[in-house]
Amino acid sequence: MESFPNEGAQTPSIAEDPALGLSIRAKLEILGAVLLGMFLSALDQTIVGPVLPKIVSDLHGSDVYTWAVTIYLLTSTVTVPIYGKLSDLYGRKPILMIGIVLFLTGSALSGASQEMWQLVLFRGIQGLGAGSLFPIALAVIGDLFTPAERGKYQGLFGLVFGVAFLAGPAIGGTLTDAFSWHAIFYVNLPIGLIALAVIWRLLPNIKHVERAGKIDFPGVVTLTLGLVPLLIGFTVAESAGFADPYFWGWIAVSVVFLTAFVIVERRSPEPVIPLRLFRNRTFSSSMLAIFFATFGFGAVIIFLPLYFLIVQGVSYTDSGYRLLPFMFGLILASIASGQLVARTGRYKPFVLGGLVLLIIGMGLMTQLRADTDGLVLAAWMFVAGLGVGPTFAVFTIIVQNAVDFKDLGAATSDLTLFRQIGTTIGIASAFTLFRINFTWGLLHDQLIAAGAPANFVPATAPAGFDPPAVTNVSGGGATDFLAQIPAQVQPIFIDGFHRAFTIAIGDSIWLGVAASAIALVAAFALKEIPLRTTHRAPAAARAGAPVGTPAGLPASEAARIRPTPAVD
Repeated sequence: MESFPNEGAQTPSIAEDPALGLSIRAKLEILGAVLLGMFLSALDQTIVGPVLPKIVSDLHGSDVYTWAVTIYLLTSTVTVPIYGKLSDLYGRKPILMIGIVLFLTGSALSGASQEMWQLVLFRGIQGLGAGSLFPIALAVIGDLFTPAERGKYQGLFGLVFGVAFLAGPAIGGTLTDAFSWHAIFYVNLPIGLIALAVIWRLLPNIKHVERAGKIDFPGVVTLTLGLVPLLIGFTVAESAGFADPYFWGWIAVSVVFLTAFVIVERRSPEPVIPLRLFRNRTFSSSMLAIFFATFGFGAVIIFLPLYFLIVQGVSYTDSGYRLLPFMFGLILASIASGQLVARTGRYKPFVLGGLVLLIIGMGLMTQLRADTDGLVLAAWMFVAGLGVGPTFAVFTIIVQNAVDFKDLGAATSDLTLFRQIGTTIGIASAFTLFRINFTWGLLHDQLIAAGAPANFVPATAPAGFDPPAVTNVSGGGATDFLAQIPAQVQPIFIDGFHRAFTIAIGDSIWLGVAASAIALVAAFALKEIPLRTTHRAPAAARAGAPVGTPAGLPASEAARIRPTPAVD
């Protein structure tokens, strides 16, 4: 079903209003609380990375340190569609509160970790809670505001992400220097408790009583067993490449269980991911477009910080600030596109325009070189950020407007799932292409071009030298190979290394350009469905619940609720 009947612009009855007649002040307070929850999840993805070497050193866990990041990615991604479905069945409030409590519990335990295995375990608990924060927060916004109003607020999603991305490294470094790395986990506690208190006090809860109690356990199990090896496989590919047999082994396991998941879901009365939604052209094209869009700009997110670290020799914290033009463009476009959608009632032009800008911005960054002017690179990043922004704000509006209210949580979580998997696969693919591009032949030619004496540059790679191992190279060129070069000619070799490194990066970003182009093609299939000015009646109301007494709401609470005019 691609469209809905015109439901009119009049003020909806309480039974038709998932916000249960809340005042605009109460709605904005809830909005602030769920945005705090989203900020916690986004911040946790950026605050840990810069101080991870310090954590590894203190806990003596260099052999398993990558799992401190990987386990969080696994648990937070796998649980996304499960939380979304549960919120449709049992309401947003209890599921969101459970997620926040799990996240805060994991944060407190992570901060108290004394061994590396403890940190990995507790980060997994953190991820179990984090999986609820993004999709349910977006679904709550869908409950509070009609599709025509949501654009004013969905753009804040990009703002939250941008602020967290920029603030994370600085907060992590400052807390670690002033106190210890344990503090980066404890900082979540006061913010999360404030969000939890507001949600508990103000957020009403509606559950679809005719569907309550039906959990698709076979779907949950097969989905988990399908997504976990998929994510592990692409995590392996980031360091070992796609030729590694372990990668293909994990992918084979994933395919088996995801196939089983599809079979199970086709027979389930309440599937975790309702496959019927993919018959909706707007929904399915949105999933495809968001997957390839995030796949595309994943290369920028991962390579630009490495460029700043290795070529420009800045610190981890400073490398985050060098991305400010990209994040500023993202925040500006996210907020502006949401507002324009709310004003015009149209979304397709902003999605298409954003993807065109993303392609242009990334196309410009394929020309990145070691001597690229800082202002020029800033302009390229700003254009790319303008292209990314609408993908944060507008696709959520499109998907929520295209499905019935009873599927809002599941549909929103599916969008989050495709976004996260697209980013993971995009980063792994970009790293693999980088390895293919960064050959000894390229490095040899650039060393000679930089003026290195030919007798110092062998025609074939020296034994044990691995050009793609760039994360071990500082701005001073600290590799075993360079250490063997006489001090007076080391600067020439470093210059040649930087030249080859940036050429390999630029060539690898073409993958992101191609992925963004596929996203653009998919976006052309979007159907421009008029944004509804009211919510569809919840399932409880259609099932015959008395008007003004939504299911799951105590009579005493329902009695004091009064309708309020729709927000302009």
